[in-house]
Amino acid sequence: MGRALTDNPLDDEVTRFLRAHPDVEGVEYLLSDLNGVARGKWGPPQSLAKAATVGLNFPLSVFGLDVWGREVPDIGLHVETGDRDGYCPLAPGTLRLVPWARRPTAQAILTMLTEGGRPFEGDPRQQLRFAVDRLARLGLKAVAAFELEFYLLDPNAASPPDGGLASVFSGVGGPARENVYGLSDLAAYNDLFTEIRTAGMAQGLPVDTIVSEGAPGQFEVNLKHRGDAFAAADDAIMLRRLIVETARRHGLKATFMAKPFMDRNGNGMHVHVSLLDREGRNIFAAAGDGERRLGRSVAGLVEAMVASTLLFIPTWNGFRRLQPGSYAPTRASWGHNNRSVAVRVPASEPHARRVEHRLAGADANPYLVLAAVLNAMADGLEREANPPPPVDLNAYEAPVPALPATMDEAIRHFERSDFVRKAFGVEFRKLFATVKRAEMQAFLEEISPLERSTFL
Repeated sequence: MGRALTDNPLDDEVTRFLRAHPDVEGVEYLLSDLNGVARGKWGPPQSLAKAATVGLNFPLSVFGLDVWGREVPDIGLHVETGDRDGYCPLAPGTLRLVPWARRPTAQAILTMLTEGGRPFEGDPRQQLRFAVDRLARLGLKAVAAFELEFYLLDPNAASPPDGGLASVFSGVGGPARENVYGLSDLAAYNDLFTEIRTAGMAQGLPVDTIVSEGAPGQFEVNLKHRGDAFAAADDAIMLRRLIVETARRHGLKATFMAKPFMDRNGNGMHVHVSLLDREGRNIFAAAGDGERRLGRSVAGLVEAMVASTLLFIPTWNGFRRLQPGSYAPTRASWGHNNRSVAVRVPASEPHARRVEHRLAGADANPYLVLAAVLNAMADGLEREANPPPPVDLNAYEAPVPALPATMDEAIRHFERSDFVRKAFGVEFRKLFATVKRAEMQAFLEEISPLERSTFL
């Protein structure tokens, strides 16, 4: 049997929600797998009572699926060990309405415990918990916010030569069309973006600015900063789902694929982070000591970047995004107010000083991205590490370590990393690397259409 969560006031949260929404007919329970894909089950409103106490049953192996949702036998969580269940209680504050559902429906994020009530290390949300706890031992708390880029695709448009879908502005204005920050592009899809903002408000998502990005049909939605790392990552999970479903209602497809077009910018997931002390003060804000602690955090981020690239770029396609001049970093670099670096210190007032981590693809798992960032910052602070000189100009040409250029290289760095072992644990390191290696092998065994058209 599962363990009752006597220290978690979820019963009250469920009671308040059902009183406010007595017409709810069902609940969508969500678990974010290693790839950030939402998996789960549907249940009646009455199932919330169990979810708020012992938790719902899910197999541990749900965190051992590849990106296609297939079992990876080598992880040791499937039938060879009995395919055991874990217990998944509600994550506090995640019980919300589903604005796009045709019938009154709720959704809630779950997190996994073992039979003994311990956090399951294979759950990305629990990995974020470990990182948050590590910062807490230093007397620190993270404030974080995500930015998500995506393309809007038109299923009804003529297909491009590669057989994919065209973006909503493909063929409009010629091949050189970018229209960065173009208000006309936002106005063209005013109804869709208004619905995203309205539905976001209904879900409690702190949607901030919406931007037309650097390629035809590419957009970015920015979220406001949260003083709770879990809430920030939950926001990113919920926002991706909201954008996809809202686009579908408008007859479009939204994709967070890291590199859907070879000749256009890829989709990134940037995360902004500052750290507060026990009195709620930004430790980077103070003159002198603030600069030193910012430098130590940056040093940790830069030094851990090669080893943890696989967490930020977890897909075969994602490595196509890392191209010089594309605003996707290719080197373990940092700098002030410089968008070509991997770790940017944005221009800001002292009280808002923070780091922006720019490496992750939009298809990465937000929990693992934020866990990697927070662990690296904690590591730099614990070791009192000194950062390398900042890069002031073009970081693509800077004499600093290059990031892994292939999935195979990234896996090898990840598997050997003491940073990853210390931050995420031996078992998670093995689990994640095994799943990623299985995915890589599947791509290596696929004969591409280009090969057939060339050699057949």
